Amino acid sequence: MKARLPQGMGGGAQNMNSMIKQAQKMQEKITDLQEDIEKREFSTTVGGGAVEVTMSGRKEIKSLNIKPEVVDPEDVEMLQDLIISAFNDTVKQIEETTEKEMGAITGGVSFPGLF
Repeated sequence: MKARLPQGMGGGAQNMNSMIKQAQKMQEKITDLQEDIEKREFSTTVGGGAVEVTMSGRKEIKSLNIKPEVVDPEDVEMLQDLIISAFNDTVKQIEETTEKEMGAITGGVSFPGLF
């Protein structure tokens, strides 16, 4: 008894070539999006505007702005916490944007190590 594939499945070399072309198109879109995200800048402000961090999509720091009034030698820990929070929020923003926009290309399928 032969197993039957659903209509449109199988098709031998022609179907395989079509799948390869689709995969190549998806890879091109993913590469283009990765390059686009790497060129973007992402900013986060915390502490009511006390600290602002701007990073590239490559997660490289572009700028760090600290308002002078939050620099208190008696409370260095608060300033450290604000800076850490700003960096973490900005990295999270980059990762969420990447995941969301990649998901639009891949249909929500994750490719480990790709993004």
